[in-house]
Amino acid sequence: VDAITARREHAEENGLPIEDWGITIEPAADAGGEFRLTDEGMGLTATEVSELLATVGRSSKKDILGMQRTDYLGQFGIGLLSCFMVCDEIHIVSRSATGANAVEWVGSSNGTFNVTELPESDHRIGTTVTLRPRFDTVELLTQPTVQQLATDYGEYLPVPIDVIRDEGIFRINHEPPFLTETDHATLNAYASSALGFTPLDAIDLSAPGTSTLGKAFVLPFSPPPNSRQSTRVYLGRMLLAPRLDEVLPDWAFFVRAVIDSTGLNPTASREGIVEDFNLEYTREQLGGCVRRWLVDMAVHAPHKLGGFLAVHESAIKQLVLTDEELASIFLGWLSVETTLGRMSLDRLVKVSPTVRYARTLDEYRQVASIIAPETPLVNGGYVYDSDLVELLPSVYPSVSVERVDVLAELDRLDPPTLEDRDLTVSLEDRATAVLDERDCQAVVRIIEQADVPGLYVADPEVFRHIDRRRASDAGGSSLWNQILAQTDAFAASRIPDPDVDFTSRLCLNWANPLIRSLATLRDEPVFARCVQLLYVQSQLAGHRPLASSDRAMMTSALSDLIALSTGLNQTSDIALTSSDAPPAGDPTQE
Repeated sequence: VDAITARREHAEENGLPIEDWGITIEPAADAGGEFRLTDEGMGLTATEVSELLATVGRSSKKDILGMQRTDYLGQFGIGLLSCFMVCDEIHIVSRSATGANAVEWVGSSNGTFNVTELPESDHRIGTTVTLRPRFDTVELLTQPTVQQLATDYGEYLPVPIDVIRDEGIFRINHEPPFLTETDHATLNAYASSALGFTPLDAIDLSAPGTSTLGKAFVLPFSPPPNSRQSTRVYLGRMLLAPRLDEVLPDWAFFVRAVIDSTGLNPTASREGIVEDFNLEYTREQLGGCVRRWLVDMAVHAPHKLGGFLAVHESAIKQLVLTDEELASIFLGWLSVETTLGRMSLDRLVKVSPTVRYARTLDEYRQVASIIAPETPLVNGGYVYDSDLVELLPSVYPSVSVERVDVLAELDRLDPPTLEDRDLTVSLEDRATAVLDERDCQAVVRIIEQADVPGLYVADPEVFRHIDRRRASDAGGSSLWNQILAQTDAFAASRIPDPDVDFTSRLCLNWANPLIRSLATLRDEPVFARCVQLLYVQSQLAGHRPLASSDRAMMTSALSDLIALSTGLNQTSDIALTSSDAPPAGDPTQE
């Protein structure tokens, strides 16, 4: 291709006619056959052959013709050397367009070569390279492989390329759809064939400074969280790599792009692009094309934007957090989970000008059941959602944001009336005694949702302490237990409040009939088992994982209650744990 480019320039400079010069590839017929590639390019003189083909790293494009890099595909002078990967001898016959005689060059893998001038040659202007494959590389130079490789790498090259087959000549190249097509059906068919999916849309890409053009195809599905965008890259219409992930910005992982460029610099192995100013500029320009597409869609095609967000909302959330301009356009469109269901942020601020959110999923699950309907709570446990809520005042100046504290939410609940105080204090003491080994304190409050019997609450640091303790109990290694103990002690030392304890709370709902009945229950074994089951049920309601001791306690409590209710055993037959025993001086002891 470079040789044909040089011949065109030579003809133009000398006023000669420019023809449709091309390339012919003849695969090896069998194990004993030869592979030939013939181009109708500039060709080489005897002097050029001697200088260029004798030294690895010399290239006619830069050393003899003195052309600019952007005019040519090759630049490193290692193309000839690569032929020795499939053969032990390279045979070249070339005739220069300058009028010099043809020349024959034969090089061996041992480093020796011969140059012979052919004064009476009838060789046409151009070059023929002949390779006889080694026995272990025949398959690489036979027709199926050659045609496939030539098509993959050269189907969009701007010169005619023919592969000779038994059934006739096959022209492999044609115009690149991602550069020339505007028809949606044709672009969809191309994306389906080349990339493996039918896109939601195609975005025009352009970086004029590096002569880069192409298309970005929007994925019809949400990619995995750890995935990155990838780009099919052509240089001078020749395939460089089918997947490169450094061409577009990281946030554009919802598209797959195909580009062609003459200003990006390939690595010597032609497997990647050099990370330089050209690539940085191109990345910025192509990212700008995707941003403009998003903005145009938001302004002129909101219905289309809704369909896009249904698939790629997480990508836009990430983008909004790093781009103030896009935040002002897209923030209201994005949705979050709330106690009133999933809703857009724009609707949320209209429902409640004070937006309250839980930073973690644990916090949200603990208090979601006690939140008043008029002030919905946002679940900020999903990636980006807490940050998006905190961004609201910058777009909606009249909106305030408040992060909930689970213990503060518990304190907001009303205590029972004074008439019930003695009964509820006794209930708290008895239930706390039952849960003493669980480091859990029972409190009685009034929750409006009467169908909620109990609520298990703890701040995040308490949960982390509980998780470390469970891991220590499950670990068999004393060294591991020591590490966890030291970690727990260090975490405790980092808490600002020295008086904080690692006690969780079981909030019993005084508005629930079951809790009121429990307060008057005088059968202590039954009372203990009921409190234990309420403790487990409240953890399950909050989606907390049960420890093995919790599961054992649940099984034991259920078994004992069944035994007690069916009369299979007398109360005195059931062994009481220390937590089952009534408090000293309790009037219910009789």
